[in-house]
Amino acid sequence: MSRALTAGFAAAVSLAAIAAGPWILSAPGPASSEEPPRPAEEAAPPSPARPPRPDVIKAIYLTSWSAATPSRVARALELLETTELNAVVIDVKDYTGAVAFRTGSPAVAAMGAEVGRLDLGALVRRFHDAGAYVAVRIAAFQDHHLSRRRPDLAVRDAQGAVWRDNLGIGWVDPAAREVWDYLVAVGRAAAAAGVDELNFDYVRFPSDGKLDGLRYPFFDGTVGRRRTLQRFFEHLTVALRPTGAVLSADLFGLTTVAADDMGIGQILEDALLYFDYVAPMVYPSHYARGFLTFANPAAHPYAVVHYSLLRAQERRLRLRRQLSALAAGGDAGEVTLARLRPWLQAFDLGASYPPSAVREQIQAVYDAGGASGWYLWSPANVYAAAALEK
Repeated sequence: MSRALTAGFAAAVSLAAIAAGPWILSAPGPASSEEPPRPAEEAAPPSPARPPRPDVIKAIYLTSWSAATPSRVARALELLETTELNAVVIDVKDYTGAVAFRTGSPAVAAMGAEVGRLDLGALVRRFHDAGAYVAVRIAAFQDHHLSRRRPDLAVRDAQGAVWRDNLGIGWVDPAAREVWDYLVAVGRAAAAAGVDELNFDYVRFPSDGKLDGLRYPFFDGTVGRRRTLQRFFEHLTVALRPTGAVLSADLFGLTTVAADDMGIGQILEDALLYFDYVAPMVYPSHYARGFLTFANPAAHPYAVVHYSLLRAQERRLRLRRQLSALAAGGDAGEVTLARLRPWLQAFDLGASYPPSAVREQIQAVYDAGGASGWYLWSPANVYAAAALEK
């Protein structure tokens, strides 16, 4: 069964929702059951040939600035050659909204966000030549540039001014179809450069800052936050499947254990229905005091990651069983769900994170079972070889 569920099968999921538990009380069916996704304006370019993909990804994250710095690229290549690492995740659109490569897309160029920092095709070829898998990270609705360039798409405060989060960064409305098409255009251009995976971050509503009285130019509350993201997930994945790139989404770590959408629209099961991989950011520093009874969860990297991934895997298996039962009664075919591939903490916050703490998290991923690798996140892009196997 396609991850873009048929309308009929989605209706069956809806009928089973009450029995499925609190996390699936609203049906995670596709937008097509109510409103067909509007096609993006530009056709997808031909899918480039890509080298074989590893079954288990072991990746480090690089900003576009690091990826444009020869010494940083050389260090990444050294780690790829001398350790277990086999992949990189490179920013091509970060929280600033800057698109770090020339896309060739009129839709992207019209937004004035391209900075041309990277020759993405050449960079991908260099990593591929070293045997590495290449993912690119695309920040979705946290987009400072677009909130300024197109304030008609921006989230606003109670007084009508463009809203800023606690870091002073602007956001665009997650319900804006024009933003959806813009993200599709960026993704298509990156896929045409030969990347193996398109990884989407900030696929959510705002959470950090003064949230009272927020105004959205398109989101009006009649369709909830969760349903809005379900529609976005279908729109995005349907449009980008023809590129041949792997599609992944980053979620709050708490989606592994939360029974609701936490006010940001994210439900683990919804993302599992549409993407190839779902990447919960299970950074122990991001869990509140009292989680698993810990006064400081950051000081317990193994326990936090292991518990979170166990719960995520249980939820994935439960959803698979329910959908398989429904499929067996009809003609929906085999059920396909995303696999888990978490982001792990490789930075000091809440506690010191030496190589041993990073390694504890990696071991927790393996011990929890069900995951297909991991990504390491260090904002400074500094990674210790001592945390990695040879």
